[in-house]
Amino acid sequence: MKMILFNDFKREYAVIGEEISQAIQRVLKSGWFILGEETEKFEEEFSKFIGARFGIGVNSGSDALYLAVKSLGISEGDEVITVSHTMISTVDAITRNGATPVFADIDPDTYLIDASKIETKISNKTRAIAPVHLYGHPADMKPIMEIAEKYNLDVIEDACQAHGAEYKRAKVGGIGHIGCFSFYPTKNLGAYGDAGMIVTNNEELADKLRKMRNYGQSKRYYHDFVGVNSRLDEVQAAILRIKLRYLDDWNEKRRKLAKIYTDLLENTEVVTPIEKECAKHVYHIYVVRYKERDKLQQYLLNHGIQTLIHYPIPVHMQKAYKTCNRLPVTEKICNEILSIPMYPWLKGDEVRIISGNIMKYCQN
Repeated sequence: MKMILFNDFKREYAVIGEEISQAIQRVLKSGWFILGEETEKFEEEFSKFIGARFGIGVNSGSDALYLAVKSLGISEGDEVITVSHTMISTVDAITRNGATPVFADIDPDTYLIDASKIETKISNKTRAIAPVHLYGHPADMKPIMEIAEKYNLDVIEDACQAHGAEYKRAKVGGIGHIGCFSFYPTKNLGAYGDAGMIVTNNEELADKLRKMRNYGQSKRYYHDFVGVNSRLDEVQAAILRIKLRYLDDWNEKRRKLAKIYTDLLENTEVVTPIEKECAKHVYHIYVVRYKERDKLQQYLLNHGIQTLIHYPIPVHMQKAYKTCNRLPVTEKICNEILSIPMYPWLKGDEVRIISGNIMKYCQN
């Protein structure tokens, strides 16, 4: 039985492999591998794509989040409001800076932070709100920004899964005070290793972040403050510059595949993703919900279809972060969600096979 993989990088490389090889060779021939021309140009190109003034390339999306929190002076005794249904790196960025994550529950339709639940979580220790644009759908940024302005809070956008997603025609990551992106290989815009980016419209903040990622240096061997080593390397920057040219097209392919899924599964008990009127979903992950999720996942595996679960245990229930707080919507959906294959090189016939198997299981 031929397996339909959750992701298939070989198909991507078959399309752009020659361009990628040329980009890597260009770096090798230059003899410059850290903080050079490729990184500088990619920072300019990606920040322009997002609609932000400045881009700062870093080692990973996790570091982007960590440095974003740190750059705002958030530390011990401070609180940041975010969600529990997310990749652990969102919350890790807060706790690594000594601050405390405060969890708001999520919207049952989008699985994103419920803006109506934020204000009740604000205290005199609150410094920022960190909405997560999970799975490729934008969080509801208008009320979030209004709350932030009302209480003089910073907004850190976790856009690590939302390259090119739009909220009211503005690309996410450039709406809040600071935006964070991951270029992990599986992302809509993925490197061939770890890589990340911070974007902002604040020049002072951008200058600070450039120093922070490079040991706090204002120039070589002159350290203005304690920083870290978190630099986007030239090889990854060169690869990402090639792939950025294709991103809009690849996102549209994801959207078309998502429509096939949604149309075929419309009359089943499976809950498919929604796209709010204010949003442009880029379907980093296509997540369905089903009450017998585990049985469905095993059935699909038995029929040659690889799936994943993002994320089976919410952060507030993890051993490292366990709290007494209850988040009923978050806790309910984590037992029902299932991620099925979604990437630009997935074939329409494969989507129909996957959907057909889901429909057969639901009819049994």
